[in-house]
Amino acid sequence: MSALRWGRGAAGLGRALWPAGHPGLLAEEGALGGVWGRRRSSSASPCEQDRGKDWGHAELLEVLEARVRQLQAECVSEVTVKRVDVARLPEAGGFQPPRKAQPGATGAAPGLSGRWAEKLDKEKWTMQKRRQRLEAKLEEQARKLAREQQLRVEPRLLNGQLAKSLQRWEQGGPRSPWEEPLAQLLQEAPRRLGCEAEQAPADRVAGARLESQRQRLLAFLECCLFTGHLPLAHHVLVVQHSRSRQQRLLTLAMYNTVMLGWARKGCFKELVYVFFMVKDAGLAPDLLSYAAALQCMGRLDQDAGTIQRCLEQMAQDGLQLQELFVGSPLCKEDQGVLLRAVRKARPGFSPPPRPKPPPPVSSSPLLREIYAKDRPVSYPRLHLPQKKLEGLFQQQLRVEMATTVTVESVEKAPRLTPEVLRARKTLKGLRARWEAALCRALQETKASEAQAARDGRPTLLPYLCLLGEREFARLLLQTLQALPPQGESLLWLAQQLGLRAFNRHIVQRKLLSNQVRELEKRYSQYLHLLASDAQVAEPCLPRQHWEALGAPEAPHEQPWPLPVLVQLGKQLAELLVGAVRMPSSLAAPQGPPKLIPVLYHVYSFRSFRQIGILKPHPAFTQLLAAAAERTLTFEAAEVPMLCPPLPWTSPHSGAFLLSPTKLMRSVEGTMQHQRLLERCPPAELHGALDALTQLGNCAWRVNGRVLDLVLELFTAKGCPRLGVPAPPSEAPRAPWGRLPPDTPPARKAELRRELARCLKVAREMQSLRADALYRLSLAQHLRHRVFWLPHNMDFRGRTYPCPPHFNHLGSDLARALLEFAQGRPLGPHGLDWLKIHLVNLTGLKKRESLRARLAFADEVMEDILDSADRPMTGRKWWMEADEPWQALACCMEIARASRSPDPAAHVSHFPVHQDGSCNGLQHYAALGRDSVGAASVNLVPSDLPQDVYSGVAAQVEVFRRQDAEQGVRVAQVLEGFISRKVVKQTVMTVVYGVTRYGGRLQIEKRLRELSDFPQEFVWEASHYLVRQVFLSLQEMFSGTRAIQRWLTESARLIAHTGSAVEWVTPLGIPIIQPYHHDSKILINGGLQSLTFSSSGDTSQKPNTLKQKNGFPPNFIHSLDSSHMMLTALHCYRKGLTFVSVHDCFWTHAADVAVMNQVPPAPRPRRESGRPLARALPTWDLSLAIVRHALLGGGAAGGDPPDLGAQPLPPLPPPALAPAADAPSPGVPRAVRPSAQPAHPARPVQVPGEAVLLRPQVPESLQERLGLPAAGHAAVGAQDRALQPGAGEALHLLLQLTPGVPAAR
Repeated sequence: MSALRWGRGAAGLGRALWPAGHPGLLAEEGALGGVWGRRRSSSASPCEQDRGKDWGHAELLEVLEARVRQLQAECVSEVTVKRVDVARLPEAGGFQPPRKAQPGATGAAPGLSGRWAEKLDKEKWTMQKRRQRLEAKLEEQARKLAREQQLRVEPRLLNGQLAKSLQRWEQGGPRSPWEEPLAQLLQEAPRRLGCEAEQAPADRVAGARLESQRQRLLAFLECCLFTGHLPLAHHVLVVQHSRSRQQRLLTLAMYNTVMLGWARKGCFKELVYVFFMVKDAGLAPDLLSYAAALQCMGRLDQDAGTIQRCLEQMAQDGLQLQELFVGSPLCKEDQGVLLRAVRKARPGFSPPPRPKPPPPVSSSPLLREIYAKDRPVSYPRLHLPQKKLEGLFQQQLRVEMATTVTVESVEKAPRLTPEVLRARKTLKGLRARWEAALCRALQETKASEAQAARDGRPTLLPYLCLLGEREFARLLLQTLQALPPQGESLLWLAQQLGLRAFNRHIVQRKLLSNQVRELEKRYSQYLHLLASDAQVAEPCLPRQHWEALGAPEAPHEQPWPLPVLVQLGKQLAELLVGAVRMPSSLAAPQGPPKLIPVLYHVYSFRSFRQIGILKPHPAFTQLLAAAAERTLTFEAAEVPMLCPPLPWTSPHSGAFLLSPTKLMRSVEGTMQHQRLLERCPPAELHGALDALTQLGNCAWRVNGRVLDLVLELFTAKGCPRLGVPAPPSEAPRAPWGRLPPDTPPARKAELRRELARCLKVAREMQSLRADALYRLSLAQHLRHRVFWLPHNMDFRGRTYPCPPHFNHLGSDLARALLEFAQGRPLGPHGLDWLKIHLVNLTGLKKRESLRARLAFADEVMEDILDSADRPMTGRKWWMEADEPWQALACCMEIARASRSPDPAAHVSHFPVHQDGSCNGLQHYAALGRDSVGAASVNLVPSDLPQDVYSGVAAQVEVFRRQDAEQGVRVAQVLEGFISRKVVKQTVMTVVYGVTRYGGRLQIEKRLRELSDFPQEFVWEASHYLVRQVFLSLQEMFSGTRAIQRWLTESARLIAHTGSAVEWVTPLGIPIIQPYHHDSKILINGGLQSLTFSSSGDTSQKPNTLKQKNGFPPNFIHSLDSSHMMLTALHCYRKGLTFVSVHDCFWTHAADVAVMNQVPPAPRPRRESGRPLARALPTWDLSLAIVRHALLGGGAAGGDPPDLGAQPLPPLPPPALAPAADAPSPGVPRAVRPSAQPAHPARPVQVPGEAVLLRPQVPESLQERLGLPAAGHAAVGAQDRALQPGAGEALHLLLQLTPGVPAAR
């Protein structure tokens, strides 16, 4: 009992405990003040207060002494009492007890003492009980803590019979070895793959949440195996299995993962535990389960009988022994142990050789000529020898093994003043301390995560153990160095940190295995196909040669789920905030010395949303600026490659040597595109894979002369007019200072708007400056090197270079910095093509013939040579071009060629472009067979090239003149201001789904660039012009808007069925639109709770608005990509160097004429008695799509979604009729209606069955499409119903082929 409680008890007993006639003792003043605390106020006289004070001290002392004597007598516990100095009270006067002693009171003392002893006994008994309960509780907690410290191995089975069997086998001792229960478990295992499908939730949201939890748990278990935390993985699996609600998260892949871990360690008992859990969960072992069991037996050298029983049971389950060595993802060491176990039971067994099936060929008729063996080919080779390429491979390998590249910045170098040197020294010391602090913080975090993982929940412990602490610390310091002064979103930082940690883990995993050594051997053999001094037996495509080398591909590493990436990155970001501190003297030299955080977590509003931001301290930003360090750090995958990329051979393999790269780029966390590609037959992807490989094999170099001129402007004050951003010092200054109290509200509002404008311009300038700094620094870094740009594609099939900062898809400045590393002589017409290309870059002769453009180039040859010789001091003719930097580079190339002794022999590295004429409108005109629209976009032969932008501008001018005559004020103001440049962007993007609102913003931006246009009319004029542009397009391209509306309505109906719109491109790429309703993912704890959206999963409901608005432009983009890939493959077959910027094709000047002839144009035909103009490739693409849909197209995998009874949008004849029979077994039967439906395209559905629609092909199209005569009526093996979700949009193309009235 506490001293305070004893004091209160003494005060309560008071006089009863005071012995009669006994002189009291007075405690020394202040001795017990710390116990009693503040004395209560009293109204008694001072004399009485003193007496009460002395009496209280005496009472307390008496009670304490009695308690001490009792405890000492009974030896309950050892008590130490501090001695208190006391003074005996005076004998006479000054103090009397509170009440007089009564006669005979001496006999009362024993009675009082007896009651006090009785009370003390009771208190003692109570204290003993309390102590016993406390000791028992502490012992229980100690036992619980010990159990928690010890990871669980034995499972708690929910099936009572299995639990008893497990207990009996455990107690059986040597008489019941573990091999026996395993054999019995395999025999009694259920013959189904578990209850996952039965327990699949009907709700999409619940299903998506369940799938996300499963992905996170599986990633945790796999990561535990890699980091050596197998007991922890087993413990988490046991805990999750023992909870009935959590058991539905577990899949057979999770059990197999832990089983393979125990098998590699040779722990048979733990493996049997997992088999018990598999059976308890109602799952049936698969091939990987048996592989784990046999591998463990092989490591433990088990007897042949046990292994034989396992093999017999595997055969009874319908699993073939040969599949263990072909279909299981085991490494060579595991397969060797597995083979040793099998041969113990079957000595004569030998694994089957890896089958070499005949090379599959794409079924697309467009690729038939590409892969033809009976025609001559001349595949291009690089200009570098084998030894040089092998050295470049080693350089690139070292770069990717280091995972980062350090590049010198091109910012103007500061003078090394004492202030700069002092700032750099301070930064160096701080970074050393920060690295040590981060390592300590990581150790503490690992310890806490390890403790949390013992509760049976997946934590971040294995992810934090994937990399060394110093590597994590360097990653965080690199992130801190690149943080902008205004800060970054915590969510964005978390995702980036998680991705970078994952990429480093993949590289390290490849380094720890033998993949690098095997890659070196295989790549050296691969270079025989590309090197200038090597030969191959038979010319082939790079992918074919790589596959022919025979080495197996490494197993694919599944990416971590998005929640894991964000959670790991958030933890790392919080470590950075907590561990990185700097002296306060850097911020306030006069203040007290202490450590302050370098990063602050603040909240800010962006786009009307409050988000958390990590912002660096201004003092740290000033320190970085004062140090002026001239280095930039990039990830290895952000820099162009120093050797030819790996050829794309699958959705998982290609591009960089070690860094993971997606074939189809998508938002992180989106898996639907990857699943589509994996389900797609490999041969159907060969066209896209070979095209991407060809684009990446183009070698580049930096145009040094142009780079020098750009750097001269960049290190000065920039030149925004030429696309060289100005430094932040040139940003407009915001009006600062205090306003007088009498400032009117209008003036305050104006100043606020001006301040917001200045801040916006400053941020934009800083962003542009940083982008240019990265690009120019990389260009300077690669100035004297040859490099390559690996490519991948987006979900529509459009191709992009993987390095983001320095490539040919950038601005005019970025394109001018690049030229082909391999040159070619100009030949007889190469110089002419250079001149024509220069005139095209100026934008001066858009509607002139090629001869007229060539003549114009000869006329301005003096200006061209002046621009090449004196670009900054001459007449500067090149600066007036639409693309000034490319024009300057072309001027320099023309000057070199024209001044050479033989221009035809001049070796040119300059790329010449052939750009499409509003490519989107070209595809719409081809699909709609719109001859008028086709003529305006150069789809039909013409003496003069047509310019659709000038045509639209002329049509808008006609409408404006009419309105001006009727007195429309805005039409009168616009007189003389309607030009090609004003309407070009809107015309170009309207076919890609731009709305009137977006078009108005585009036109408004162009009008604001006109200095002499009255700015007060900008808003009204942009509204007026966007209406006229849309009307003009409707006049000129009558079928385009109708096609767009049909595509939009079709997508709306498909989305209403609960399916995303899918289709397959002519080259076989499966496309699915990633527009779904957002599902919110929450990560609690830490600095802030992060909530982010994931909208790319097919388990979520499709977003109807985005699906219908995105389908027309995405469909056209996929056609555009197919056309480009087909051209790339034909050019590669002819030995040309070819790259593209979507619809803009690049090649050497000497090869432009050859490129313009591929793909070979088909023979002119006659349809329906009418002559057909010479067909261009785009026309053939649309026919290929129709044939692809009729003879086996559709999306890869999956049944067609059910459209219910919703009518399809109206179409011109021929109509769709319901199919009479199912096209193939296993597809739901389509029912022919007994009565004609109200709409000819309306499907009729029987409950529980899907309706399949087959188009009726007009007889006039059968020969053109290559269909059998009865292809539209008979049901053959090649017929396939047009699936609404995968190929419904292709129905339009059938309706719009020649012989059928085009949609108007």
